[in-house]
This record gives sequence, C-alpha cells and structure tokens, in this order.
Amino acid sequence: MATTSRALEVTVISGEGLRVDRRRPVKKNAFVIVRTNSQNSRSTAASDDAGGSSPAWDEKLVVEMPPHAWFLTVEVRCRAKSGDKVIGTARIPASDFVGGNLPANYLHFLSYRLRDGPDGSGEPNGIINLSVRVKGAENGVGAPATCAAAASVSRPWVGGAVVVGKVAGGVVTGVPVWMA
Repeated sequence: MATTSRALEVTVISGEGLRVDRRRPVKKNAFVIVRTNSQNSRSTAASDDAGGSSPAWDEKLVVEMPPHAWFLTVEVRCRAKSGDKVIGTARIPASDFVGGNLPANYLHFLSYRLRDGPDGSGEPNGIINLSVRVKGAENGVGAPATCAAAASVSRPWVGGAVVVGKVAGGVVTGVPVWMA
C-alpha cells in the first residue's frame, strides 16, 4: 500500500441540470471546488459565465490525495451578490479511480449525481462530469492509496477447499483460502 500522497489530475468537464435552491436554473457564475478532505488540498475551477444550467469548464486541476483520504469531494457553487451558494456536492469514493490492475496514468471518465447542501446529503440537483487520472503509478500498475482501495484489489487464490456439504451428485462447496 502506498504511504505517500498521490497527485490526482482532475479535469472538471461540465455540469448538467444545475438549479439554485432546486427551483430556478443557474444562469451564470457557476464554479467547482475539488478537495480530498476537509482540511487539505483545495482547488477551484474558474467560473463559467455563459453556461447557464449546463456549464462547461473543461479545466484541469491537480490535487494531492493523502493515503488516508477515502473520498474526493466535488462541490459546485454559484457566485451571487449575497455570497456563494452551494448548488450541489458529490462525494466520489477513491476506489472508483484508485487501485486494481489498471495501467499507469489510466484516465477515468466519471459522472455523478450532485446532492444539494454542503454535505451532499440532500435532494438530487444536477450532474457533474469529470475525468480523474492518478499521476505517478508505480510499476505500470495503479497501486492502492487507501484502505478501501487496498481491500478492492484481488489476491491470488492459493488454498484448497473446506467441505461444507455433500449433495447426491457429488458436488462439493468450498471456501477459498487467502495467503496473508
């Protein structure tokens, strides 16, 4: 498992169906904040002044992903005279783009439903489209950067089977044994 943070190249592509307070469409000045946890690595995409409720940013951001981070948080906001309004938030599990047997620098295209409110637990409010690339993968294979990603990596089966039951046809049910 990786012990240092990894650089994520996040391209914020576009949004769809964004609404202010779930009632009226966003007209302009929508922007995106990407972070890996609440106290670290925060980047902001430029606002889209003409995109309306379906803005297109197509902006590349580089964010550091610490080994203990389980989620990438994407927050869409809108600039207003009274201050920034949260349009929606998506929490993207690190296991969606880290770990497994992927080639180095594999580019993931992802779309997520935004939920209104700063914690992302509210009602659906639009969609965010982005791509994520983990920079600097070792040995050509994406190494897991979190506990969740490490658990998702398959391990070779090296054991026998434990007999659980016997059926008339002679079929035996087994349980794989994993080497630690």
